[in-house]
Amino acid sequence: MKLLVRNLSRSTTEQDIRVLFSEFGSVKACNLVLDQETGYSKGFAFVEMPEQEEAKTALDKLHMTKLGKNTIRVKIANS
Repeated sequence: MKLLVRNLSRSTTEQDIRVLFSEFGSVKACNLVLDQETGYSKGFAFVEMPEQEEAKTALDKLHMTKLGKNTIRVKIANS
């Protein structure tokens, strides 16, 4: 299942996101979206978790929680 993670701090790294989501199961892919011109984060990422139940648990547990100073939003990505 592919999840969209929004409202990330510009300083959040792909590794930070992978570690956070791996607490709930295996993470197949994690793609932090970067601005092509500046190389800085655009504040959102996609996380792909192969096990649907693990992804749903991560979504339920992480939606509207704090990562650093930001409250993140997690939802199912429209692929």
